[in-house]
Amino acid sequence: MDNQRNLLLAVALSGLLILGWDFAMRAFYPEASLTAPTEQVEPAAQASAGDAPGTTTVAADLGEGETLAGPVDLSAALANPQRVVIDTPKLAGSINLVGARIDDIVLKDYRQSVEKDSGPVRLFAPERTDDQYFAEFGFITGGQRMPSSAVWQADGEKLTPQTPVTLSRTGEDGLTYLVKLSIDANYMIAAEQSVTNGSEAAAIIQPFALINRSSENASPDEFIAHAGPVGVFGGTLHDPNSYEELAEIGRDTPEGAADWLGFTDRYWHSALIPGDGDVDNAGFRSLGDDLFRTDVLYEAVTVPAGGSVTQSTQLFAGAKDSVILDQYEDSGITYFGKAISWGWFEWFEKPLLWLLRTLNGWIGNFGIAIIALTFIIRGLLFPIAQKQFASMAQMKAVQPKMKAIQERYKDDKQQQQQKIMELYKEEKVNPLAGCLPLIIQIPIFFALYKVLILAIEMRHEPFLYIRDLTAPDPATILNLFGLLPFEVSGILGIGILAVLLGVTMWLTFKMNPSAMDPMQQQIFNFMPWILMFVMAPFMAGLLLYWVTSNILTLAQQSYLYSKHPQLRAAAEKEKAEMAKKAEREKAEKGEA
Repeated sequence: MDNQRNLLLAVALSGLLILGWDFAMRAFYPEASLTAPTEQVEPAAQASAGDAPGTTTVAADLGEGETLAGPVDLSAALANPQRVVIDTPKLAGSINLVGARIDDIVLKDYRQSVEKDSGPVRLFAPERTDDQYFAEFGFITGGQRMPSSAVWQADGEKLTPQTPVTLSRTGEDGLTYLVKLSIDANYMIAAEQSVTNGSEAAAIIQPFALINRSSENASPDEFIAHAGPVGVFGGTLHDPNSYEELAEIGRDTPEGAADWLGFTDRYWHSALIPGDGDVDNAGFRSLGDDLFRTDVLYEAVTVPAGGSVTQSTQLFAGAKDSVILDQYEDSGITYFGKAISWGWFEWFEKPLLWLLRTLNGWIGNFGIAIIALTFIIRGLLFPIAQKQFASMAQMKAVQPKMKAIQERYKDDKQQQQQKIMELYKEEKVNPLAGCLPLIIQIPIFFALYKVLILAIEMRHEPFLYIRDLTAPDPATILNLFGLLPFEVSGILGIGILAVLLGVTMWLTFKMNPSAMDPMQQQIFNFMPWILMFVMAPFMAGLLLYWVTSNILTLAQQSYLYSKHPQLRAAAEKEKAEMAKKAEREKAEKGEA
């Protein structure tokens, strides 16, 4: 009765584990519950900026901007002829001459979804469109911000890596404003802002740069991958707030000089990199209604009649390709590669990603590259597995002596443990050696999980029937692998890989040489099926790694058992003895 009650309790607790795990995964890792992430264009933003602190010379204020009427259709906004085309190997879009805004950028190398006709990912979009998200370079003159409705002139029709474009505007006060834009072959735009004072009086000028966006379409901020305001200030990464938290506090002005600051999503990133000029203020703020802004406001400069002032700022707008980000970091942008939320295991995750990229370059498919990676990892761990089995064999050999010590000192647990430790030392046995392969696998598993989540190289990568290795297995059993007209997600979305995971794990448990009591045996019998439900919502690439690892473990165990037959023999003997003991106890209870 006790065993039955304990078994029922274990089953009930396992059910709670399944439900609790699914709830935790939805809370901390929302992507694990998605059937197929279709990252359309990353967030948009709105509006001109909120207030900015002034200087001792003038009350600087970027203002709330001009209030413009209602929503705007994207096609209508982009049809405005007052635009300069952007065209690079990786980017396409345009610059809005109204307000000198970069508000139209799409990423040529990435589709919105796995559908081939879904079109490129849109990163920037004009103000008041559904996907509003833009950058602006402007000036505050005499404490007044230049109106965002001001129309600028361009000296060229297209911004390319070979052809920079200069925007210009002359005000009625005799000041001539210039914004010279150049772009590289990747995702970096350089803006050189200058003012020439053609009036007869001195002018007080403050250049500024801003990125303005909405959080409506933003990636979720997750425990494992930050999305929201991010930057490096004083040589320290600063990313403590989600959009919701920034909305609560209203404004975040980190301490230290700004190396760069912007907004990040899982795969996309925008950032301002201040130039050499003195910065009055740099930070993040909420503008209300899910609108947010990051800005750099430079110190006010007095420009005498006939004089000029120049300030440079860079704008990154593109994909979070770790190779490209690291190149920019190597060029002098502090910790720019940390725009990707690698975390503490960056030292291990980046080499793992490099190896995956290299394997994919040789093989041509990331799914097969994951399988090859598993072979490499298991091969490297094989010597440790050999030592594990040797240690298990040694443990079996000293079992009679251990039982003798336990019987002799059964009334003195402290003395018993001391004698057992002396036995281990005398026989040169390490009881923890069997745990080492599992301990080593944990950081590998976690690192691969983060690589699959964060590496843009994995996005929308197919393998066999799987269209995206970063999404859950689409072939779920409950809808007959897609034949029935409904989708199944969460722990009930059990796909082919989840079933293979349960089967292979059950087989590895069955091959375990350790003898267990009936209760432990029952738990180990249904544990693989619990994990099948738990892991079902996770990305297919992770399950592919685990299934392959289990298959290799089975092969490895078969080989090592052949090298250590005493393990299997001892285990079979112990199992037979435990079975006889259980039958005896059952018979005694029946007679009672």
